[in-house]
Amino acid sequence: MTETNTPPPTDFIRDIIDEDNRTGRHDGRVATRFPPEPNGYIHIGHAKSVCLNFGIAVQYGGTCNLRMDDTDPEGESLEFVESIMSDIRWLGFDWEDRLFYASDYFEALYDFAWRLIEDGKAYVCNLTPDEMREYRGSFTEPGTESPGRSRSIEENLDLFSRMRAGEFADGAYTLRAKIDMASPNIVMRDPIMYRIKRAPHYRTGDEWVIYPMYDFAHGLSDALEGITHSICTLEFENNRPLYDWFVEQLIPGDRPQQIEFARLNVSYTVLSKRRLIELVTRGFVNGWDDPRMPTVAGMRRRGYTPAAIRNFAAAIGVAKNDNLVDAGLLESCVRDDLNETAHRAMAVLRPLKVVLDNYPEGRSEEFDCANHPQKPELGSRRVPFSRILYIEREDFEEIPPKKYKRLAPGKEVRLRNAYVIRFDRLVKDEKTGEILELHCTCDPETRNGPPADGRKVDGVIHWVSAEHAVPAEVRLYDRLFGIPDPAGEDYLDHLNPDSLQVLKGCFAERSLGEAAAGSRWQFERIGYFCADEKDSLPGKPVFNRIVPLRDTWSKIAARK
Repeated sequence: MTETNTPPPTDFIRDIIDEDNRTGRHDGRVATRFPPEPNGYIHIGHAKSVCLNFGIAVQYGGTCNLRMDDTDPEGESLEFVESIMSDIRWLGFDWEDRLFYASDYFEALYDFAWRLIEDGKAYVCNLTPDEMREYRGSFTEPGTESPGRSRSIEENLDLFSRMRAGEFADGAYTLRAKIDMASPNIVMRDPIMYRIKRAPHYRTGDEWVIYPMYDFAHGLSDALEGITHSICTLEFENNRPLYDWFVEQLIPGDRPQQIEFARLNVSYTVLSKRRLIELVTRGFVNGWDDPRMPTVAGMRRRGYTPAAIRNFAAAIGVAKNDNLVDAGLLESCVRDDLNETAHRAMAVLRPLKVVLDNYPEGRSEEFDCANHPQKPELGSRRVPFSRILYIEREDFEEIPPKKYKRLAPGKEVRLRNAYVIRFDRLVKDEKTGEILELHCTCDPETRNGPPADGRKVDGVIHWVSAEHAVPAEVRLYDRLFGIPDPAGEDYLDHLNPDSLQVLKGCFAERSLGEAAAGSRWQFERIGYFCADEKDSLPGKPVFNRIVPLRDTWSKIAARK
């Protein structure tokens, strides 16, 4: 992990660890883990958990395991495993030699289940899912015991071994813990431990036809790995007594301590795995790494930096209650980081041709332009200049509004790092009235300073030399949803139709022609952009907008 000079963070989880260390609980050890299910790419919520678990391990000189909780073969794949590992490394964390899989423990978990049956604490049940829901009871009424609860230990062992041997159809039997059908916590009303599922596992193939439930496998996997602090989100709070029950029945000695914190919710975003899968499979986005997705892969492709995501996780902290974090905070962290690190360059997204009538034909020159206005150590580049330029179409108004400080009739502007020019006349399409080109006069005395006669020039605009410009495609990515909290089942109705605009026919300055895939830039006066890591090629760059220079969404919200 990248080291910083900032003081270590503090929160209620670290307070618990501090107290454990003071009292000698866990013998002073701190061992955490990040346990994703490999049925999709990890997202910004997982990134927060990665930063928390690995960050705590670093802070306390402990360890953090990476464990794939792969107990449900449907939807899990090696692709997702590899993506998770790649994303965690990219975020700046390392599990060293501590990579584990819940599937590593299938045999041990089976043996644990066998022991519970032998101890009279588990039984084989043949209720259907509908019957099981009916028998479970409600928050105000106790449940009803399954007929299978009275089976003998011998009969249960026989049925369980035959379940493993594949003698029964999917769903014919389950293995359930024998706890308390009258418990006020419905989770404790004889929960399922194993189900029959004939689905090949990406690691174990067809070796197993029964698979452990997450609630059975998770806490025991933590215990097998010697985890001290099992940090998870609030939706698992009601399951904590069940995790503890399984571990207490089966694992002697020091046991994991589960601590829950609020899951991350970000405005204009959905983080439900089910909904992200739907966005991908139904083609609303172009894969898990679509730059509009809140996945780490999507944010990386868009151009977000690992440091910005870590800073965001630190800024929001660890809470005990769920809340909705403004997406603008994440974008601000990205913007702050890129402001310090991104080289500057010029690109024109919606070009308008400008002819400098008094600049000699065939002549060109170069201007030395700083790569960063406040960081001379980042060097400079040579930007060519010629008679014909491109400027942004929005940088000219034939009938300008008041206080307009760009190019217009009777106005002058300075070209960034170059000359002052004055508008003279324009050429329009006779049929459509569209402005085709501007004709201007260049003041050659302003190459190295303001006009000699002291006249004031208010506006500064960017440009590229037409002769030297590099054609580029620019993808303007925006928020995927148009409302702050698209949480309902109708969330697809709130997709932002302008979340992606593809601009072809853009022009970039010469230095951007060889922009390395994944490199990040500030296009002066426009925003921060990244050369797409998949589609950008030398001489044929494709740039993704990372974030604008300012938070435009806050202005939109204020107008509403």
